[in-house]
Amino acid sequence: MIGFVAALVLLGLAIALIPVRFTRAVRRGLRDPEFRSLFGLVVLTLAAGTAFYWDVEEWSVLNSFYFSAITLATVGYGDLVPTTPGGKLFTVFYVFAGVGIILAFVQTVARASVAQRDNTRAMLGRRSRTPEPEDDSDNGEEENRE
Repeated sequence: MIGFVAALVLLGLAIALIPVRFTRAVRRGLRDPEFRSLFGLVVLTLAAGTAFYWDVEEWSVLNSFYFSAITLATVGYGDLVPTTPGGKLFTVFYVFAGVGIILAFVQTVARASVAQRDNTRAMLGRRSRTPEPEDDSDNGEEENRE
């Protein structure tokens, strides 16, 4: 029973800390021009999809945004489906373009998060998980002297 409670506590901590780390990584990333460009492109892509589905499919703004986000995240619950030919055709091209944009953004956020973790470890004086390569040049000189 104690193991189950401990697992629930750890799960709760993970659920609470992941959004915090994500938010910090995004804030840190906004200092980088490349990151800002990708962030703007993600916002523009979601806004374009939302506006399109709101206008063409005549969904609510919330449903349009929801469908855009779920589609680009490749989740696809199937609760909303474009019914017009224009909506279906747009969705095909929207997925091809949007998934690449979202993946690039997620990769950039992950890179910023790892950099933040490494900086925090460096400030605390901890070693990173990746060992530094050892410099063998001193060893070779000592062997030659003996």
